[in-house]
Amino acid sequence: MRGLPAAWSLSGAAFGGFSLLLPVVPWAIAEAGGSDALAGSVTAVFMLTTVLTQIAMPRLIRAYGHRATLIAGCLFLGPPSLLFLLSMAPAAVLGISAVRGIGFGMITVAAAALVGELAPPRLLGHATGALGVSIAAAQMIGLPAGLAIAERFSTTPVFVLGAIVTSVGLVAAFRLPATHARAAAPPGRIPIRVLLFPMVAVGAGAIAYGGLTSLLRIAVADLPVPTALAVLSASTLVGRFGAGALADRFGAGRMLPVGLGLAAVAMVPFALIADGRAGTGALLGASVCFGLGFGIVQNEALLIAFRRAGSGHIGSASATWNIGFDAGTGIGSFALGAVAAAAGYPAAFAVAALLVPTLPLLARLAGPSERPRPST
Repeated sequence: MRGLPAAWSLSGAAFGGFSLLLPVVPWAIAEAGGSDALAGSVTAVFMLTTVLTQIAMPRLIRAYGHRATLIAGCLFLGPPSLLFLLSMAPAAVLGISAVRGIGFGMITVAAAALVGELAPPRLLGHATGALGVSIAAAQMIGLPAGLAIAERFSTTPVFVLGAIVTSVGLVAAFRLPATHARAAAPPGRIPIRVLLFPMVAVGAGAIAYGGLTSLLRIAVADLPVPTALAVLSASTLVGRFGAGALADRFGAGRMLPVGLGLAAVAMVPFALIADGRAGTGALLGASVCFGLGFGIVQNEALLIAFRRAGSGHIGSASATWNIGFDAGTGIGSFALGAVAAAAGYPAAFAVAALLVPTLPLLARLAGPSERPRPST
């Protein structure tokens, strides 16, 4: 399994820098006098360019290999964070976010695809679970740290630290093996219907996640939101690795309904908190519940995508899963922000509670059926 620790480390560094800035950039825009629409749009633009990049990633990986694309991704994602120091004007923040989204799209797909290439099938659940641990651990630190630093000092050190942390991933990138996608890949593209269900499943959870990370700090100003985000990320870590370990033993897909149910139920107390009907205890409890559920959903959906795509289309499976995750995050930030502007934050979180279980069910009905089977 040579190269896997470096892949996990690079993903952790990338998501660490990403997480530091994720809740801070919208808040910085609001502090600078920008509109709520702009604050929500900055994450949406980031995720839009992320998704557009992810669509092209299977071809780029085949052409240049995992290591080259990961190095380029670090360079696009990290150093441009420093440009936020120069201006908070709408054109500037949207342009910077677009460039950073390109880097994030390259890293997310190439890192997951590399894990799928390197890990033996019998340990694929553990390998993807460990990837989730590195990502969730980075988010557990980065999400609350970014807000805490901004509140205690200013947004300036957050932007600098975000650039540094992501650039550290370059050290891990140079330790990766010069691996390309499998040369024996079957010709043609895999039909989108085959991967529709795992893509929509992770995307539905990501809609709620995008709304929480972008809006919770604004919706609940008098409660310990940084702590809640840390708890959410820690719970995601547990949920994702636990789901991976169980999948290697019992088969991928069995825990997915449990994960979707936990994530959906957790959005109800978030709505009550935003309405002033619950306090810190509910906030932390909802964060634990959502984190566990979303972690399970992430790992189960990725394993289902790998299984449905087959060994010859690992890059396509990784791209599809990441498109679902990042498109969902962007849609959640923008659409739930629009709902909040029109009907309030409780309504936004209530809408997310309905979407999390409903969208995957519709995708399951629309796509090909498949009974979960044990990994070999």
